[in-house]
Amino acid sequence: MDAEMEIDSPELRGSKRAAEEAELSEVSKPKRIKALDPNVVNKIAAGEIIVAPMHALKELIENSVDAGSTNIEVLVKDGGLKLLQITDNGHGIDREDLPILCERFTTSKLKDFEDLSSIGTYGFRGEALASISHIAHLTVTTKTAGSSCAWRAHYGEGKLAPAKPGQNAAPKATAGRGGTQITVEDLFYNIPSRRRAFRSSSEEYAKILDVVGRYAVHCAGVGFSCRKHGDSGVSISTPSAASTIDRIRQIHGSAVANELVEFEASDQKLGFRASGLATNANYHVKKTTILLFINHRAVESTAVKRAIEQTYSAFLPKGGHPFIYLDLEIEPRRVDVNVHPTKREVNFLNEDEIIEMVCSEVRSKLAQVDSSRTFLTQTLLPGVQAIESLQTDQASEGATDAKAAKAATTPKTPGTYKRPDESKLVRTDSKVRKITSMLAPSPAHEPSDANAQPGIPPPPLEDDGLQYETTNRQPLKIAFTSIKNLRSAVRSKMHNTLTEMFASHTYVGLIDERRRLAAIQSGVKLFLIDYGLACNEFFYQVGLTDFGNFGTIRLDPPPKLIDLLNIAVEAEQEDLSNRNDDEAETVFTQAAEKIFESLIERGEMLKEYFSMEISEDGELLSIPLLLKGYVPSLAKLPRFLLRLGLYVEWNSEEECFSTFLRELAAFYTPEKLPVLPSESTSDEDRTAAEPEGEDPFIVARRAQMARMLEYAIFPALRARLVATQRMLRGVVEVADLKGLYRVFERC
Repeated sequence: MDAEMEIDSPELRGSKRAAEEAELSEVSKPKRIKALDPNVVNKIAAGEIIVAPMHALKELIENSVDAGSTNIEVLVKDGGLKLLQITDNGHGIDREDLPILCERFTTSKLKDFEDLSSIGTYGFRGEALASISHIAHLTVTTKTAGSSCAWRAHYGEGKLAPAKPGQNAAPKATAGRGGTQITVEDLFYNIPSRRRAFRSSSEEYAKILDVVGRYAVHCAGVGFSCRKHGDSGVSISTPSAASTIDRIRQIHGSAVANELVEFEASDQKLGFRASGLATNANYHVKKTTILLFINHRAVESTAVKRAIEQTYSAFLPKGGHPFIYLDLEIEPRRVDVNVHPTKREVNFLNEDEIIEMVCSEVRSKLAQVDSSRTFLTQTLLPGVQAIESLQTDQASEGATDAKAAKAATTPKTPGTYKRPDESKLVRTDSKVRKITSMLAPSPAHEPSDANAQPGIPPPPLEDDGLQYETTNRQPLKIAFTSIKNLRSAVRSKMHNTLTEMFASHTYVGLIDERRRLAAIQSGVKLFLIDYGLACNEFFYQVGLTDFGNFGTIRLDPPPKLIDLLNIAVEAEQEDLSNRNDDEAETVFTQAAEKIFESLIERGEMLKEYFSMEISEDGELLSIPLLLKGYVPSLAKLPRFLLRLGLYVEWNSEEECFSTFLRELAAFYTPEKLPVLPSESTSDEDRTAAEPEGEDPFIVARRAQMARMLEYAIFPALRARLVATQRMLRGVVEVADLKGLYRVFERC
């Protein structure tokens, strides 16, 4: 009770109210506004601009690029906190500008505020070096082209400072190369709270490498290198002459560089032009990598990143992300560059429209590439027995690895099998079944063998009566300049994509003997090939590569050369008489004898270089063999001999070889076979023609040609053909896998 009385005593209550009134009176008085100390102001500004070593390096790199440097070297110690040095070969800094170099808002790139609307350089506010000098020890060594020596200056808190206490702060002459070297030491030495916030030097070094890598990819014509202090090797090194793709390969690896597609977009009304490189659907990682440059300034944009990821969501699996390098150039008057202290972000007009146009172009490029994606598949799917027997043999022989031996002998537990969707199955083995087995056999194509089955192709060319003999003749080493020139002429006209297509194709089948059309598959596409045009070019190339070393086809019994020429002349005369060309008919009549004499006279050269032998009695004993397993049409032989006399330039070595091999290639090119009677006759005539049927010779030749195309010609095209530009007109794409899927889905 006494205690309560003491607490509630009037004296104590009155004292308490007096204290409260005094406190309230202090709070009610307004605090006076004072100007901050300039040193505090500068440190606050420095803290906004230089948040981490990577931001200091970004400002220094931009200054070096603005100075016209072609080579920039970065040296880092302890993640940039202990040492951050950048050396360039730019135009340097004048001696007279060094005293105000690190003062705030001193710049050579901006004069009036209106200049911000047309700024085209990286830096423009003049705060980078000033901010660094307030939170680190800064040293600048520079030499201009017109200076006889380099100048070194030390800075502290924005002003020149002596290198050591008691020395003069003025810049000192020193030896140095052209350009500027800026050394930043003990970053954040006077802000211990921020210095303690950095967890590890390796993490900060990784961020520095990211900054250097971004500018190394974008800055064409500028070489970059970055290394740790004390390391002999460099972490990043890109030569100044490297292309953008090579720079990406150096920094981000071949896995990215090999899957890049190029894209471009522009619009004059929106005042922008975009270009860049993006990975296709074959590449994806767990995190999106975007190298975004707007007016050559490395920036970040959440809107661009979100739009790019949305675009790729239709092409990549769930959780997959792309790599993209985007160089966006916008009219300076449409861009506000002064919205972020570190210039990490910018604002520009028509942002949504520009992003949509860029994403639309990327989407279009991805759709084109997606139609030619390739997949690795197992060729022989039903090969379980062969694999099991091979494993058993390996186990019986004794494996050095005990685990491998145990795995080879122990049967695996069968896993759960899920039946695949039939609409998504793709046939990968061309030997399992032919497309012809799904078609009704034509009477003209029925196999003659009683044991043959419809739809099963005949065996290879082993039953056509072809016999081959080997000779002891040593191969000739041809070093003629004319042949070398002709070979190089073929290589100079090579079409790379077409050559790769023929080198990787799978023969599908013969389409039309009269038009000489065949179908082949390359990758996921189906092509229609003019095999007459392809064979003409192929046999010409065989003539060049095997020149002087041809095989021979023996003619038994050998025909008379003059008789063959007369047959050709009569055929030409008959053709000319239908055209009423009497003058040309007389020329052909006189030409046979002259051609005969010309070929007899050059018989030794024809035998040595072209394996074409003519006896003293004028008999044609042999003709050249260009491809084993293929027999040219001997019905074309008379015309071939006639054209040798009319169109071969015998007086010039290179022209002689070229024209002769062209005529030889035309002779070897498969002939056009007539259409089947059921296709070439009307309904009335077909009834009369059916009892007699087609000429047996044409029937045999048709079957022979089908087999020679599949087993001799197209395998040879796959192995040896160098496709040239002129062959483009003989190749037509008729289908691709993606397009067929769409058709099947509609069905």
